[in-house]
Amino acid sequence: MNIQLNQKKVFFASDFHLGAPDEKSSRQREEKIIQWLSSIEDHAAAIFLVGDIFDFWFEYDKVIPKGFVKFISKISNLRDQGIPIFFFTGNHDLWMKDYFSQELGIPVFHQPIEITIENKHFLIGHGDGLGPGDQTYKLLKKLFTNPFCQWLFKWLHPDIGIRIAHRWSSNSRLTNMGKNEDHFKGDDEWLWAYCKQIDQSKAFDYFIFGHRHLPLDLPVGEKSRYINLGEWVSQFTYAVFDNEGLKLKKFEA
Repeated sequence: MNIQLNQKKVFFASDFHLGAPDEKSSRQREEKIIQWLSSIEDHAAAIFLVGDIFDFWFEYDKVIPKGFVKFISKISNLRDQGIPIFFFTGNHDLWMKDYFSQELGIPVFHQPIEITIENKHFLIGHGDGLGPGDQTYKLLKKLFTNPFCQWLFKWLHPDIGIRIAHRWSSNSRLTNMGKNEDHFKGDDEWLWAYCKQIDQSKAFDYFIFGHRHLPLDLPVGEKSRYINLGEWVSQFTYAVFDNEGLKLKKFEA
């Protein structure tokens, strides 16, 4: 796939975590995200939403989680304007299926994808489960993505299943805070290490990931860069690519 800018820009954001940590703060964040989307819609050649957009999402056969109507309405409106939107699952919303693609015309990607934008080569994904280490999570991801386990979970009443999921999500965030995940780890930055490994066999200009909750712009090879998009719980950071290159920015409402 090749995206041409045509005097416009491509925008990247991740880790909105809509629904967390409570309804009030989530709605305030949702309003800010909608303000950001409104501010870029006249300039967007494409928008990439790179995972953990929802703090929890599970598509039952006939049910989706309550809430997020304003956000979903906004991206539906953007799509109706002809703006391509690319949606990625993260570790918090990996149980997305075909609701977005069928109802909104927005493709959903469960793995990193390669894409060309104005003759620059990108590898884009959420980033969970990539790189060395974190074997516990990799094992859990296999469990969560197992079709039989998903089939079992869907037989829980949504009120019960979603309550359990939110409790799990809250504990996960507290665990990560205890591990000082919000600090740069130098050579132990595992997504950076993953990009360096990929760079040995295939050249990209930009590696773009989320998940890490820390905005980063780091060199990978002689010409390639690793960009982490940060998060929207407290940082409100995103990336924009235009004819001058790619930059990390912070949205001020």
